[in-house]
Amino acid sequence: MFAIVKTGGKQYKVTVGEIFETEKLEAEVGKTVSLDQVLMIGVDEKDAVIGAPLVKGASVEVEVISQKRNKKVLVFKKRRRKKSRTKNGHRQSITVLKVTKINK
Repeated sequence: MFAIVKTGGKQYKVTVGEIFETEKLEAEVGKTVSLDQVLMIGVDEKDAVIGAPLVKGASVEVEVISQKRNKKVLVFKKRRRKKSRTKNGHRQSITVLKVTKINK
């Protein structure tokens, strides 16, 4: 069984037992969180239930494994012939989740 959930502005195809990373969620490590924005749910692609836009009554329960930060992304700007350049970095906070249950 799989589900397509929307969290953090992105969509993820998940199955039970799968571990995935998403944008930061405000939850403590070890807690269970319910993701209610389920776009599609099914056993295989042939008999899947597609929401319009969401599947009513469906949710995905996930366990928070860790809160961490992603790799640093360097932002480098250079203006040619002006002796002007800036270098900044950004590290996005992410949450690692494990799917425990898919509710129809």
